[in-house]
Amino acid sequence: MSNIVRDSDVIELDGPPAFNLGEKVKANRTVRNDGTFAGKEIGDVLAKRGEVGYVVSIGTFLQQFYVYGVEFLQTSNRVGMKCKELDSVDARTEFDGPLSREGPPS
Repeated sequence: MSNIVRDSDVIELDGPPAFNLGEKVKANRTVRNDGTFAGKEIGDVLAKRGEVGYVVSIGTFLQQFYVYGVEFLQTSNRVGMKCKELDSVDARTEFDGPLSREGPPS
């Protein structure tokens, strides 16, 4: 049996990604290596809370979540992160509309 725990019943993929390629973002929590980042030990810090980077790729995970490849400036680490782990640094205009971190409206 798999020990993967889903965060919710919300399917983020039903809507557009919360972040765009090239968007400036910051980590809103410290992210450590879970064993999937080559060249680092398990538990090593990959991105510190508040560290700034840019979205360089957008993928999916478990047919439920977007995963944002973020290149962090201070460490040059490229880390896969979920929406709930990131905050936008780029200013949004009134034409962009509200930004929801809970997923698409129902």
